[in-house]
Amino acid sequence: MSRVDHRHRHLDRIAEVRAGRHAEKVGYPIGIREAEVVRTAMVGSGLLRLTLGGAGTEGFEAHAPDEHVKLVFPEADGSLRLPERNGSMLRWPRPAPTSREYTVRRYDPATGEIDIDIVPHDGGLASDWAHRVEPGAVVHIAGPPGGLIVPTTYDRYLLAGDLTALPAIARWLEEMPRTARGWAFVEVADAAQEIELCPPDGVEVHWLHRGDLPPGTGGALERAVTAVTVPAGERLYVWVAGEAGQIKPLRRWVRDVWGLDKADHDITGYWKRGIADFDEDDH
Repeated sequence: MSRVDHRHRHLDRIAEVRAGRHAEKVGYPIGIREAEVVRTAMVGSGLLRLTLGGAGTEGFEAHAPDEHVKLVFPEADGSLRLPERNGSMLRWPRPAPTSREYTVRRYDPATGEIDIDIVPHDGGLASDWAHRVEPGAVVHIAGPPGGLIVPTTYDRYLLAGDLTALPAIARWLEEMPRTARGWAFVEVADAAQEIELCPPDGVEVHWLHRGDLPPGTGGALERAVTAVTVPAGERLYVWVAGEAGQIKPLRRWVRDVWGLDKADHDITGYWKRGIADFDEDDH
């Protein structure tokens, strides 16, 4: 009796969702990998790019612009506690190891390189480490656990976020169909934080300058998104990420004003002012 190989069935599901009507989160088999730092470089004045590679990145899976991995760091006493493989999942030790979560900006199967763009800030565990790390250093990465797969069948797409969402938005713009139409709004401090993007011709990109206001404050993002006029009869998909309090009004807007179904938008707090290692799932 022959056995059915289910190892790649998530790939079939991803293809089905992309061709379907509504977005869906699809899980991938989760791994824990030992990678090497290949290089670091600034991207604009606001993002520090960490490029990882080595034998441990072989077979990495990347399918969605907002998918994420966790960088697992040694504890204060120097010990390293890693999750263990448990089938297609990971079993995490308790209490949870010290880790930080980041979007996968790019994965190149040919070279095995993984790019992770970090927003540097004083006292940030990962950003301080990334600033001083040298090529060849070892880092452990867990995930991605899956990603949000969005169909290519929507009439228009609206992407919005702050600097922390820029890596995902940049990947969104690169990977969406070249025939896609819509808008992308990115709030940054100033023009120095703008980066080169590769949007389809039909997607308008708008940079919103925050100026001297602290990150996560001001209403520029809300004003820009709520000023958009969606042509009657067109199906819209909305993706928004950033400071949890700043984007909260947009949850009500897409539901009550645009009337979008839950499956037709994703609005996620990537961080919250005054809270380190914020996880929206815990709030």
